[in-house]
Amino acid sequence: MTPLAEILAARIRAHGPILFSEFMDTALYHPAHGYYRSPRDPFGTQGDFFTASQLQPVFGRLIAAAVHAHCHRCGDPPHFTVAEWGAGRAELAPYFAEFHYFPIDAATPALPPPFTGVVFSNELFDALPVDVASIRGADFRLMRVDHRDDAFLWQPAEPVADQWRDYLEPLAARFEDRSHLTLELPVRLAPTLERMASSLQRGALVAIDYGYTHREIVRFPSGTLMSYRRHQALENVLRDPGLQDITAHVPFTYLADCAARLGFECAPLEDMARYLLRAGEPDQFASALDAPDAPSAARLRLQLKTLLFGMGETFRVLTLLR
Repeated sequence: MTPLAEILAARIRAHGPILFSEFMDTALYHPAHGYYRSPRDPFGTQGDFFTASQLQPVFGRLIAAAVHAHCHRCGDPPHFTVAEWGAGRAELAPYFAEFHYFPIDAATPALPPPFTGVVFSNELFDALPVDVASIRGADFRLMRVDHRDDAFLWQPAEPVADQWRDYLEPLAARFEDRSHLTLELPVRLAPTLERMASSLQRGALVAIDYGYTHREIVRFPSGTLMSYRRHQALENVLRDPGLQDITAHVPFTYLADCAARLGFECAPLEDMARYLLRAGEPDQFASALDAPDAPSAARLRLQLKTLLFGMGETFRVLTLLR
């Protein structure tokens, strides 16, 4: 077993089966052995997956152009701030150089002071720990993680609490057959969004991620949990904790509802291709594709093509205005 698997197994032996949110949180963020705390870089060719942030400089230039538009909307104030949540390697830092840049990740102890600006995240919400519910007709139960015979396995547990049953009922109602459903509970989403918004006095919160609206939940009767390792998607999210990524699709309708309760005006959800096209439209992508020579120009055109057509319809952008 991995060192992290030993830690989780010992915890289960001592206290019984644990909620999946605890398993996922430990697997990803344990200070010594968590997936995102490992010295191994999970991004890029030698890692487990790509994000748009690896397609530089085109992605950074277009996001910076979008931030400029928000700055102009706010009257071009001095000390306009960009707080990037889930900054990781801070690959966008060079493109936010003319703003006050504040990178935030799981190890950041403090939040920025109150500011006017943009809170930006790219694939943050899909990495927030979730709980898992099993629905069998009218029976809604949490699924916990147990450990037996040197393997982690799912264990049906207590009924879902009223707050989360109220969340699940309208989702389950969209399925013609609700005799065997598995759905995630975004238990960390609302508190994380509240922290992200706490310092933003005026401006926008921009979240890029993959996910679904309430109407689209019917595509996922078995839930959306996945692991990624060496650029392969894996369904067994309980295997080798600490050595593989764990993600869950973002429930955008719920995210927008939580934002509205915090006083945000929610712009229509859009795919990333449309968002980036609008960012590059004012100068017909001249700034995004500026290059010193022909080979570099060809590389940048390929980056743009990948962003618009390879990732553009998979990822979506929710813009929240304050």
